[in-house]
Amino acid sequence: MFKKVLISGLMILALFACTKSQLENSPLPEVPEGAQAVSLRGEPLYPTPPSEETLAKLRQAEADYQADPKNADNIIWYGRRKAYAGDYRRAILIYTEGIRLYPEDARFYRHRGHRYISIREFDRAIKDLEKAASLIEGTVDQIEPDGLPNARNIPVSTLHTNIWYHLGLAYYLKNDLRNALRAYQQGIKASTNDDMLVATTHWLYMTLRRLGQAEEAAAVLEPIHPEMDIIENQAYYRLCLFYKGLLNIEELAGENFSDIMNDALAYGLGNWYLYNGQHEKAYQIYQEIIDRGIWASFGYIAAEADLVREWGEE
Repeated sequence: MFKKVLISGLMILALFACTKSQLENSPLPEVPEGAQAVSLRGEPLYPTPPSEETLAKLRQAEADYQADPKNADNIIWYGRRKAYAGDYRRAILIYTEGIRLYPEDARFYRHRGHRYISIREFDRAIKDLEKAASLIEGTVDQIEPDGLPNARNIPVSTLHTNIWYHLGLAYYLKNDLRNALRAYQQGIKASTNDDMLVATTHWLYMTLRRLGQAEEAAAVLEPIHPEMDIIENQAYYRLCLFYKGLLNIEELAGENFSDIMNDALAYGLGNWYLYNGQHEKAYQIYQEIIDRGIWASFGYIAAEADLVREWGEE
């Protein structure tokens, strides 16, 4: 699907481990012309052309930013709209400018950390998200406005839950499961609605299963039940019901989700096969996720990381 590029084994390892000083002093790694990142398997990752609606919203956000470039909200929305248009690297630079102007505003570290995950810079993501976590300590949580509103136009995530969720993910992708566990446990404490509860529970459950803690994993499913009010995280909800034995595999996979949700659903199922010892089925599902090519989805990135780690695919 993608043209393979040659990356040395040391460069692949550098995607997973980098010192703090290197992160602070080095620019983003170079990528092939037109690409946003290089995958963990050594493939250039190119953005999908954005829709006209996405571009129109980006133009408005850029105009707002140009009118008042020191306004924190304008900077954040300009970065978010750039990312929604597929320009993650430019979004990172915009958030970096926000950090220069507002070094104590956790939102900039939260959003930049998210986009470092998108381009496979996990150590940079962890550094930013740990900083964000330190900045929100002892503060009152706040709703994060949706850039892509759900069907009810009710935002379901908050600054605190998004910081812990993305920090847990960054650690999970590096296979640092103990730190992922710590972050997701904090995310559970911060979750105040069913959507964030099922999203965080899904990743927490998988982390515990990867750690071989099946009883503890079952315990975190206790709050999950069939009458929950889920607005947008249907894939994670159905996976939690599946883990709990309230849905079978046919029921789990029979729904018509969007492509990104399909990646989330597929990765959860593939991972379930993996930690239950059915490696061939897990491998097949991970490959199907890669073949779909939605490379910025968390399910895709997790499948990619597992293929490299478990099967040595580069």
